[in-house]
Amino acid sequence: MPLENDEVYGNLQNYKMYLRPNTHAHYGSPDGKKSALSKHQQNVQNLLKIMSKNESMTTWDLAKISIPNDISKLREREKIYRRLLVGRKDKGKHSDGVLDLGLAVRDGKSLKTGIADKYRLSLYGILYCIDALNMDKNDIDKVAKKYSKILPKVFGKWEYLKSKIGDRVYGIKLLANGLLADNPQIQVQPGIPFYELMSYLHIKYQRNFEHISEEKLAEQISYWFYINLLYQSIQKDSNANTGINGLNYIFEDDTELKKWFMVFFKESKKYYYERYNVLKRSEIM
Repeated sequence: MPLENDEVYGNLQNYKMYLRPNTHAHYGSPDGKKSALSKHQQNVQNLLKIMSKNESMTTWDLAKISIPNDISKLREREKIYRRLLVGRKDKGKHSDGVLDLGLAVRDGKSLKTGIADKYRLSLYGILYCIDALNMDKNDIDKVAKKYSKILPKVFGKWEYLKSKIGDRVYGIKLLANGLLADNPQIQVQPGIPFYELMSYLHIKYQRNFEHISEEKLAEQISYWFYINLLYQSIQKDSNANTGINGLNYIFEDDTELKKWFMVFFKESKKYYYERYNVLKRSEIM
């Protein structure tokens, strides 16, 4: 089912430059003390934490998880969660909700007791939780399980990836922290096209700075994840893998995953070849 607000996102550069600092200012950063959070910020973080461990739910279902046994308090909590998600308009004033800032999306309807919107985290909501809530490995595992369909090339392969690369799967935390690995000063083992592929990744989606569908954003995040696995710092080990051979042990048992990544790799080769020819043709003889 298509989302009602399918293009509320910008690309990863937008996340790094605007969305992440904006959400930190609104709802708290990983560096801030829990005791320093306002009541509103605490409520938002508690809501997002519940959403991170569950699939799409109504505000009533979310409130039941928070307060399972007190109906009177449950109704009030449901109203709080609704305001946090959609914002509020009263006395001529408007305050943005979590949906407005792009951390959550409407995801279908519930027909259990009338028609009600269901909500889940957006991809950026997931990254915010990993980042600002200082999620540990167990927490991230739970997110991956519940959101496997939203990020299929990474969360949908989570247990398989853990069997291949172990704790390196938690490199997703670097992305959540806004580290896009697009710095040309990054030093890597010679022969590994880490910077070239990461640069092309951001070039590929540069036109999506302000608007990108969730499907394309999932694709960009997934490419980032696998390119990041190529990173090897400069070392004396002459037997280190070169090129993209460092991903062979991941792809050996998943031909579809390999085919998907190789399409991107061939795109990047074509791009750099064409750029080289432009320079070659402009050369002064």
